[in-house]
Order: sequence, then C-alpha cells, then structure tokens
Amino acid sequence: MPERIVVVKKYENRRLYDTSASRYVNLDDIARMVREGVEVKVVDARSGEDLTRVILTQVIMEDAKGHESGLPLDLLRKLIVASDRATHEFLTWYLTTVTDMYQKAQSALQKRPLDVVRNLFNSQPAAPPPVPAEEIAALRLRVQELEDRLLFAERKAATSRSKPAKKRTAKQIMSKYKS
Repeated sequence: MPERIVVVKKYENRRLYDTSASRYVNLDDIARMVREGVEVKVVDARSGEDLTRVILTQVIMEDAKGHESGLPLDLLRKLIVASDRATHEFLTWYLTTVTDMYQKAQSALQKRPLDVVRNLFNSQPAAPPPVPAEEIAALRLRVQELEDRLLFAERKAATSRSKPAKKRTAKQIMSKYKS
C-alpha cells in the first residue's frame, strides 16, 4: 500500500511538476517513485483533469523502448481488441490479480527465503485415499492368477523347446488364445 500521495501537475509544454518536492520531474522520476511505493497522481495544470493513466502508460512505453522486456506483442494486441467494457474490466481485474500475486510471492521470497525453502522440504506429501480391503483382496487374487498363467506359459514354452515343433495352422494357434 502506498505510503504517500504525490501530486504532479502537467503543463501545456509537457513538463511535469512535482508539487510536494517543488521541482520538475521526468518520466524516469515518476517510474522511480512508483517503484518505491509512492502513489503518484498526475493532473492537468489548467483543467485539473486526471492524467495519471496516460502518464503511467507513457512510463511503461518509455521503459519498453530498446528492450525486449516490454509487454508481449500478443498481449498488447489483445488489450487493443478488448474495447468493450466487460472484456476490458476482466483483463484489468486479471492483470491486477496476477501482478498482486507475483508481488506477494516476490516479497515473501525476499523477506524470508530460508523459511520458504524449509517449508518446501518439510512439507509432507498428501496421503493417498484409503483403498477398501475388498478391493485390495480382489487385486491380490488377480495378480496371483496372472502369475500362475505366466508360470504355466513359461513351463509350456520350456517343454515345447525340448520337443520338435509340430506344424500348426493359424486357426489352431488362434483357437488356443480364444479360451
């Protein structure tokens, strides 16, 4: 939560004047204030119209110049397409929620990284839901049946290797597997 509010007046000559510090500022100064947690409000010096949104957008644009770190093109296109109020409100809510979550995670990691790492290593995995005894018994029986069939097939294969192979038709071979 911002600690203080700084009112910046924007004049016709595009100069920005910080009323609390009684000095002219530029977009870099405004970006620095916002990053420091200061709430900046920009107003038109003549009309008093709130220009904060426009100036903060300019800050983002200036910050993105010459860097690949700006907003992804696909997102920018979608923001332009989101001209209806409902879509715009949803995107605003979504982006605000995501950035808030990111900032909280960053803050938690910066304040107590060792606690986070300890919690990751000390957390116990969730216990699987209990399996009914009848289901376990049925699975054990099925495993035993499969093991018996496998053993029988192995013994049969071993004895057939010692005997000369008989010629069988495909129909005879298939009839063996149908049962």
